Amino acid sequence: MTKELKKSYIVNAISMIVIFAVIYSLVTFKIVTNYFGGIVILTCIMIIMATSLNIVAGFLGEMALGHAGFMAIGAYTAASVSIAITNGNDSLPALLVLIIASLAGGVAAGIVGIVIGTPSLRLRGDYLGIVTIGFAEIIRIFFVNFQPTGGAQGLKGIPRIATLGYVYWIMIVVILLIFTLGRSKFGRAIMSIREDEIASEAAGIPTTKYKVMAFTISSFFAGVGGSLYAHYQGYLDPNKFQFMFSIEIFVIVVLGGLGSVTGSILSAIVLTVLPELLRQFSEYRLLVYSLALVIMMIFRPQGMLGRYEFSLTRFFENLKNRKDTTKNSVDGGDA
Repeated sequence: MTKELKKSYIVNAISMIVIFAVIYSLVTFKIVTNYFGGIVILTCIMIIMATSLNIVAGFLGEMALGHAGFMAIGAYTAASVSIAITNGNDSLPALLVLIIASLAGGVAAGIVGIVIGTPSLRLRGDYLGIVTIGFAEIIRIFFVNFQPTGGAQGLKGIPRIATLGYVYWIMIVVILLIFTLGRSKFGRAIMSIREDEIASEAAGIPTTKYKVMAFTISSFFAGVGGSLYAHYQGYLDPNKFQFMFSIEIFVIVVLGGLGSVTGSILSAIVLTVLPELLRQFSEYRLLVYSLALVIMMIFRPQGMLGRYEFSLTRFFENLKNRKDTTKNSVDGGDA
């Protein structure tokens, strides 16, 4: 490990701990309301959804518009598993139940991702988007009519074990895994497919295999996000997972910058928190929200960060260099 990379890990680790400590203290000591804590949890879940979709839409460069469907599969699977585990057995630690349920939800979503991705990834662009939207609607309609999970009335009695601490650190793990994926041999391969699929095939990259793998990994993390959502809400309404929710997740990724994980994080925070800040202006909330998106796309069509990744280490070094430059300029002027 290089000195710069080690320094980056230390800075990021300290930053994550400090952010969590501040948020947790604000909620624990009632400095802010529990409503604020709920917004933070939903923001963390949306960050997982956006960064997971960024694997397909950003790294791979494919228009996938059915992410809500994978979230629904993960949510219902995880909820069913946790209900079965905790039924008459309250001795299991909540974190263990949440991890088992989330892994089950992620695996279920990943398996469906393989089934859907294998034939549909032969298509590209708008055609793939239409197919994935259709898939998401099929999943939603299935759960609307599937009585063992409550049908149209929804699934109730889900253990509400997705606390702020659990959701935050699971989100951090997901982000680190996706960052690592993007910098791995596999990540570089799918990015090369995005740039030129024919050239990638000529270079010996099994493009179909890698595209399906990327789609599957993205689906897995969407399932994990669905699990956290189910265990935070304690209730699942199948109509929550309509295709417009998939569009909302896609907008977050595009606004943050296709291929930028930190861009997706920043965009998810803005687009989750902004509507809540505008809630007091109920008559104009959607107007202001939509206008902000339009203005952003006009003046920054590549997204907030484009394909650039924000680095705290680089940020602090730039501040230090700027301070040193200013100091040298002042010293030179005095001389």
